[in-house]
Amino acid sequence: MSKLRVVIADDSVIYRSQIREALDAMAGVEVVAVASNGRLAADRLGQSAADLLILDLEMPEMDGLQTLVELKKRGLTCKVVVFSSASKRGAEITMEALKLGASDFIAKPGADSAAGEAKPSGRIRELLEPRIRALFPLTETPSPLTGSTASALAPFPKLHWEIFQPRIIVIGSSTGGPSALEHIFSQFSGPIRCPILITQHMPPVFTAALAERISKISGIPAAEAKHGAAIENNHIYIAPGDFHLRVQGTAERPFLTLDQTPQIHSVRPAVDPLFVSASALFQSRCLGIVLTGMGADGRVGAEAIKHHGGAVVIQNKASCVVFGMPGAVQASGAYDREATPDEIAVLLAEKAGARAAPLQKRAS
Repeated sequence: MSKLRVVIADDSVIYRSQIREALDAMAGVEVVAVASNGRLAADRLGQSAADLLILDLEMPEMDGLQTLVELKKRGLTCKVVVFSSASKRGAEITMEALKLGASDFIAKPGADSAAGEAKPSGRIRELLEPRIRALFPLTETPSPLTGSTASALAPFPKLHWEIFQPRIIVIGSSTGGPSALEHIFSQFSGPIRCPILITQHMPPVFTAALAERISKISGIPAAEAKHGAAIENNHIYIAPGDFHLRVQGTAERPFLTLDQTPQIHSVRPAVDPLFVSASALFQSRCLGIVLTGMGADGRVGAEAIKHHGGAVVIQNKASCVVFGMPGAVQASGAYDREATPDEIAVLLAEKAGARAAPLQKRAS
């Protein structure tokens, strides 16, 4: 099997060296070029036919955002993982990079709380390797399911979609999730008649930036969840980085709780705590949506929703950056529909009572 060909673009000699050291330690990965700015990186990509670009966002001459635009102009289609600083500006730039086509991001060591636990190249490898393996799986594992439903394969209650009306909507996502969420929420606008709670695998600061973007594009109030806050209709709540989000109280008076109990599936926030707690409270009136992401987070939660008689929708494989999370739910049979982000937007608008967005908004 040929090696995965990688180009590194970073204006810092130190970071270029550390990233290269991290990549050299990964089996099946070859660094074919390094560049100190985006223009040089685009040139190297054109010459080397690389599979992956590791891209710093803040560089002279041509920064990361300009580079992503340049890659599109040149028709270069390699996948991109961006490096970001864990600051408000860094998070905002990262959200824009994901919108422009970057597949995933990591925060540079030194900008996150775990940076001191390993030498920089080791920490970079810990952050980068799972993302690379998810974006470029060594083997293709065929799904055991081929149809759009799997009700015959698991003892889940049959859902009558036409009359199903949720009182709460919960969404889980990881790699590729921010872009999918932004696309979905650009397709409709509020007010909506039920709350939407989202767990996206992201570190602190970035989740706040994601909430701001969703609020801006949808016109629905969106913010990071606050511990103990009442859950209101026509509001979107995002699990803050490093905290699991759960739903407590009663179906009539639900509220949010946050905790830092151990990581689940090696992440915090994790999707399963949100899905399991929401389904326990709202029973058959809970709608769960599992979007693109690596790993199996959300499978247990989807099964809980189905066992309580609720509904689950998964993003289809063709539109996912990584089919890990939806694929795990698909394999379990704990879902009712498989859909593209556009189709999910239509379903959400229908079940939440939202208005379709103007055409010019959807095109922006």
